[in-house]
Amino acid sequence: MSTPTTLVLPEGVEAVRVETPRGGFAAHVVTAAGSRRGHVLLVPGWTGSKEDFTPLLPLLAAAGYDTTAYDQRGQYQTPGGPDDDYSLEGLAADALAVAATREPGRSHLLGHSFGGLVAQAAVRASAEAWRSLSLLCTGPAALGESPARPLTMMVQAIDDLPLAEVHRLREQLAGVTRPADITTFLERRFTSNAPASLRAMTEHLLHAVDGLDAVAATHLPFWVGRGARDDAWPHTTQDAMATRLGVIVHVVPDAAHSPAIENPEGLAAAWIPFLASADAR
Repeated sequence: MSTPTTLVLPEGVEAVRVETPRGGFAAHVVTAAGSRRGHVLLVPGWTGSKEDFTPLLPLLAAAGYDTTAYDQRGQYQTPGGPDDDYSLEGLAADALAVAATREPGRSHLLGHSFGGLVAQAAVRASAEAWRSLSLLCTGPAALGESPARPLTMMVQAIDDLPLAEVHRLREQLAGVTRPADITTFLERRFTSNAPASLRAMTEHLLHAVDGLDAVAATHLPFWVGRGARDDAWPHTTQDAMATRLGVIVHVVPDAAHSPAIENPEGLAAAWIPFLASADAR
């Protein structure tokens, strides 16, 4: 989960609903300023949303990229039903559907945290749909259980408790005081999740298998990055993932697990040159 510092949309960023053959998806979009270089699709992580990327969108627009950040199926303002397909393959199909409505050619694809697992699945499903793959603060497989992230307990809580109660318990564990509007937003976002979606995504974080070799075999341009203080997938795991993809890890300073919010300028400086180089291939 990323915690925004403001809920005010930057100039040029629009809140829209992207209609696809797989349903409608809430999104924040921005149009390239000046000469258009292409389209970027941003996939958020577990308990996250399009808001996890909003500060980054104007920077991508300034660099010439139309950009779409969307709520995945069952996340926040994108509805989901109990019988929807929340497999990684189903969520990847959603990413492909959203990208196809925004870009007639190939899009650049970035997945953050759990969204990185979805992005990898989307590349395995249709490498020809993507111009490049970027993986931010994520890993090649499940995050797994840890004292800091008791995901098995979360699955049980989703099954047994109202989401408002689950959120209250999570906030107690976090022990962080936030501005009132941000606190209200975080509760609204969490409790708006479809329980089936939230449960499935948590299960993926516990059990997703490593499919990175198939990703590497696509030979797309790859980029891997993380915040300097990222506390999710171990740094050694991310380093090994980058090595398997034939790249290095770009470390964003003054950032932890949410560089697009914590240091969007630093992330843009580390990432946008890669997009330009991928465009040139």
